[in-house]
Amino acid sequence: MPETLLRTKLFVPSLRPNLVSRPHLINRLIQGLQLGHKLTLISAPAGFGKSKLVSEWVASCQRSAAWLSLDDGHDDSTRFLTDLVAALQTIVVRQGTVGNFGEKVLGALQSSQPPPTSTNI
Repeated sequence: MPETLLRTKLFVPSLRPNLVSRPHLINRLIQGLQLGHKLTLISAPAGFGKSKLVSEWVASCQRSAAWLSLDDGHDDSTRFLTDLVAALQTIVVRQGTVGNFGEKVLGALQSSQPPPTSTNI
């Protein structure tokens, strides 16, 4: 049975009053959305404000966003994918959509023989 996911890992951290705003970085992130980019990677050492930056961006862009705070256990592909589906399901819940988003993926991941992590094409 998969490890229980802490629900706090699925919510965008709240903005704090002492936030150091970085409008030039927010503008670059918004520009990426406007250009149709599907993925944005933000990389910096611990303590450099990545979570605060993304929290501010999510609050400013008025779009649905899924959040997943990663930890060392996410180097396991099954756990990562299970938690990623849970994060994406929060969007479905917030939109009030009733459905079975991710159920087939979760079923495959939780089976006694999960799908292979690599394939030969």
